[in-house]
Amino acid sequence: MEYQAIIVDHVDRVATVTINRPQAMNSFNKRMLDEFAYFWRWAAETEDVHCIVLRAAKGRAFSTGADVRESTDPEKPENKIVVDDVWLAADPGEKLGPKQMRCWKPVVCAIHGLAAGGAFYWISECDVVICSDDATFFDPHVTYGMTSALEPILASYRMPLGDVLRMVLLGNDERISAHTALRLGLVTEVTSQEALWDRADELARKIAAKPSAATQGSVRAIWESLDMPRGIALQTALKYCQLGNPVGVPQVDRWEIMGKGKQFETR
Repeated sequence: MEYQAIIVDHVDRVATVTINRPQAMNSFNKRMLDEFAYFWRWAAETEDVHCIVLRAAKGRAFSTGADVRESTDPEKPENKIVVDDVWLAADPGEKLGPKQMRCWKPVVCAIHGLAAGGAFYWISECDVVICSDDATFFDPHVTYGMTSALEPILASYRMPLGDVLRMVLLGNDERISAHTALRLGLVTEVTSQEALWDRADELARKIAAKPSAATQGSVRAIWESLDMPRGIALQTALKYCQLGNPVGVPQVDRWEIMGKGKQFETR
């Protein structure tokens, strides 16, 4: 895959993917959908990738969702994101998120500026989400007479239902600030804009230093449990541990780690 809409860097077990359409508010087009589909499979299957950082090219927006202008241009039908045949129609955003693409490598997401509508395809499927203090979150669909369904359903796994409904129904008339997003649980940390990328990389490298079988197994167990009743999820959970940590095959020497007197950060 020759990337055009995204930039991919891979250094020391951390793969960094940057949404790279700042001239279009980092909105996604058909090309980006295909590139992300390829990237998630590559990351999942590349042994030397232990963690992923997802970020967007600097500018006003992390992403404003789908590129409506390009995808509805009658002179370029090949750019359409949603097909006309209702029996062939599929959620265009399913290629954007790691979990729907079966990538269980941990993902740290760094958000700045505007994060609107389709941006929640990414935000809702990442494992650690942080943002800069200029970040604002909103869903404009109903303002433009469009039903909002896919993105808010994804968001409801991170945000309280009442706040999801408020965001959806107020549309463009209200924005969720960075610190409100922190209070709601949509993000776990707020930084300055200047420190955002470095902080995301720092978190990713701490995660990447852990055995990948353990982090992938933990990510998959937790996310797949969301589709199960609690009792079934708990009954299934032990199997993830047995698969990720074979009996009698420790992946790290815990006494060696504890003996180093490492200083742990608190949040």
